[in-house]
Amino acid sequence: MADSSKKMQIVFASAECAPFVKTGGLGDVAGSLPAALVRAGAEVIVMVPKYATIKDEYKAQMEHFSDFYVSLGWRNEYCGLEKLEHDGVTYMFIDNERYFARDYPYGFFDDGERFAFFSKAITESLQHLPAGFECDILHCNDWQTALAPVFLREFYQDLPLYERVKTVFSIHNVAFQGQFSDTVMEDILGVAHIPAAATQLRCDACSINYMLGALHYADAITTVSPTYANEIQTPEFGEGLDGVLRERSYALQGILNGIDVTGFDPATDKRIAANYTVEDRSGKAVCKAKLQEELGLEVRDDRPLMVMVTRLTRQKGMDLVMYALDRILSGGVQVAVLGTGDRDYEDGLRYFQDKYPGTMAARIEFDPALSQRMYAAADMFLMPSKFEPCGLSQIIAMRYGTLPIVRETGGLKDTVQPYNEFTGEGTGFSFTNFNGDEMGDAVFRAARLFWDNRDAWNKLVTQAMSQDFSWTRSADKYLDLYFFMHPEIERPTAVVDEPEAVAEPVTVEEPKAEEKPVEAEPAKAEPKVKAEVAPEAETEVKPAAKPAAKKTTTRKTTAKKATTTKTAATKTAAAKTTAAKATTTRKRTTAAAKKAAEAEAAPEVKAEVADAKPAAKAPVKTAAKKTTTTKTTTAKKATATKSTTTKAAATKAAAKTTTKAAAKPAVKVEEAGAEPKAEAKPAAKTTTRKRATTTAKKATTKAAAPKAEATAEDKPAVKAEPAPKAAEVKTAPKATAKTEPAKETPVSPAAATEKKAPSKKTSVRKATATRKRR
Repeated sequence: MADSSKKMQIVFASAECAPFVKTGGLGDVAGSLPAALVRAGAEVIVMVPKYATIKDEYKAQMEHFSDFYVSLGWRNEYCGLEKLEHDGVTYMFIDNERYFARDYPYGFFDDGERFAFFSKAITESLQHLPAGFECDILHCNDWQTALAPVFLREFYQDLPLYERVKTVFSIHNVAFQGQFSDTVMEDILGVAHIPAAATQLRCDACSINYMLGALHYADAITTVSPTYANEIQTPEFGEGLDGVLRERSYALQGILNGIDVTGFDPATDKRIAANYTVEDRSGKAVCKAKLQEELGLEVRDDRPLMVMVTRLTRQKGMDLVMYALDRILSGGVQVAVLGTGDRDYEDGLRYFQDKYPGTMAARIEFDPALSQRMYAAADMFLMPSKFEPCGLSQIIAMRYGTLPIVRETGGLKDTVQPYNEFTGEGTGFSFTNFNGDEMGDAVFRAARLFWDNRDAWNKLVTQAMSQDFSWTRSADKYLDLYFFMHPEIERPTAVVDEPEAVAEPVTVEEPKAEEKPVEAEPAKAEPKVKAEVAPEAETEVKPAAKPAAKKTTTRKTTAKKATTTKTAATKTAAAKTTAAKATTTRKRTTAAAKKAAEAEAAPEVKAEVADAKPAAKAPVKTAAKKTTTTKTTTAKKATATKSTTTKAAATKAAAKTTTKAAAKPAVKVEEAGAEPKAEAKPAAKTTTRKRATTTAKKATTKAAAPKAEATAEDKPAVKAEPAPKAAEVKTAPKATAKTEPAKETPVSPAAATEKKAPSKKTSVRKATATRKRR
């Protein structure tokens, strides 16, 4: 059962730690991660060698806590613990002047002995920690502390205090492994007589590897980015350790580093020329102008300034820089480089500075203050590393609104999202292969965006500055690992300050506003206004149908057709595809059906001509019915060529509905006479009637528009009413029997009559003649 009263207690061991001693990224991690773990509720003690290079102001704050002797081979070496509280974190400095009173942390002939002592002192000091502090996790970093898990398991495992200690080993750069002659195995480490240790430390016939020992002995292995964790399991990046890393891949994971967002804040940084924020970046332009003036570059805001703050080594991609620098400088991009390293690269940078005065600046020195000004002033930050475990420079650059240009490797790939010109996403620019031309192309992609699309550039800068690279996120993932290894300790509730979720405005969806576009959408082949008015014509049909008992059947059929207006309109598009499949028989049947529809509609045309004019508000309807037919046909031809014949019959079908809606009393007698004819045809010739109904129904799709205009007087009619009408219509036996099967087949007959389009006027004349005869 989890113990809720106990906190997770961690000893964090590192060979360097900011702000006391720092030579690279390891110092930043050891200076920031423990503080984030403390804020998350853990208890942390950081162990660091007491170097002579630590500032006196920090030495003065140290208090002697304990001292003891550490056995190292045949030696017994003094070890003192000097305690210092700094920013809420407890630091224990390992004191031994013989090993650590030197002017630089590394680079001495006896480094193997010095850091073997440091590792042994760490494990021994776990017995001398403050009262109440029992180490749960021993977290070691890089080769300098890699022997601590080995010593703990081989020499201290049987002691009760060490039984609960779990070890975590973090790889910050697998290229630095701590390889030494195997003579140190007995003389210094004292493990030559232990077969397991001797075997797992040896990397070849005559040498041992400190990091290899940690990879075998540690309970968990981490590295500083997920991509790097995958890369080091391959021969290309594994530096000879890929085999054991693949073997222990189940215990390996990558956790991204963060940065001290308070220390690297352009809004409060006192080391830069002018402060600025994400919202107001006017201060960045001031910083750029000041830096250009300081470095002897042309003071121009229309030229992108690209900087590098780096060690001048091949690992940092200096081969690519030397190859492409001529092209970049001649292309109009200003370049400034700060750093020290290999002499060849230093001389090459000085050469380009002389060749391109005002465009190139090289500062071959180590200057933290200048590096901060360069981060703040530049437009682009170049980091084309051959491999990069995590990298902090590109994160700091983004924090200051400087877009990174990186090679997609290790942490660079995990932290920089390449710009996508189509979606606008991204926080920088990247290239894949270790190739100078690809790097040059990436630089000019960035420069071209700077010159040609400043809005997109500014958006990219905003996105880069808005990224969260705080240690809080990284510390949370480390705690996940720690509590996984100690499930008996209850994890405290997260006390992370998260911004309140801003309530997004909820879009109020109005049913009518949604319905109209939906109704108009199927009728794309018709003018928009007509498609929207169509349901209102339906609504007018309904009140007319109730008092007229005799016309019920006819009106139900018509209403049913009107109800299917939108559905049929949608099918019009499909009709174009299937039109070619119509057979000759169907053409003949449709012709017969068309005549039947004309005969049926004839008695009502007269009433429509008489009553349509007073009922209509739309100016289009003031003309005679024939003119309306022509106009309707013309409008339809422009949008749906293949539905022309359907619309010819549609006008007549519309006449029936319009007459009933607008001139009920006048048409009653005529409808009574027309009703028997309409019903007699199915008895005599069922197929013909079926086709007639189908054609008329299909025609109603297009006829609904003129009909609606004719009956526009009741336009405010509620749209919800057509639904009940449709329900009423379905009760009619005739409409149900004849119309529903036709829903699936109206396409082909209607489309098949396409070739008869020229006979439309003739059809109207025939209808008039028939009416006169009657």
